[in-house]
Amino acid sequence: MTYPPPLYHGESGEISATYRPAATEPELIYRSGTKVHYLSTGPSTGGLFGIYRWECGPGVTGPDPHFHRSLAESFYILSGSMRIYDGKQWLDTEPGDWVHVPAGGVHGFKNESGEPASMLLHFSPGAPREGYFEGLMHLSEMSEEERVAFYLEHDNHWL
Repeated sequence: MTYPPPLYHGESGEISATYRPAATEPELIYRSGTKVHYLSTGPSTGGLFGIYRWECGPGVTGPDPHFHRSLAESFYILSGSMRIYDGKQWLDTEPGDWVHVPAGGVHGFKNESGEPASMLLHFSPGAPREGYFEGLMHLSEMSEEERVAFYLEHDNHWL
């Protein structure tokens, strides 16, 4: 395997790093109390990846098994225990655990521990997942047809 083609063609580098202090408020808070921090979005990385910090309260939260056709998704557990479905079984994870799901891989995640939990979600390439995360808050307002279209638009295929 070789390195991909260069993305930067300058000679001296550039000053372009992004800093996000830990105390930055989340961009999204669900009614369940889950907080979503948009650490790097697809647009901010030129479509290379997206990474989000999820902070779940003690209540049960998270999607049932599904897959994506256009992106891979990875989970890195920061605190607590999340249950991650790997296509065969629900894994009880702990801080430091990593689960990678290639495009097409069946997966899901839930906080069923009764305790708060947090993790990093990584998507590659950097699809516009923010629209999906924000749209989830309005599912109850959608007709069945609108929900089906919403899931297809955001590459979520439920089992």
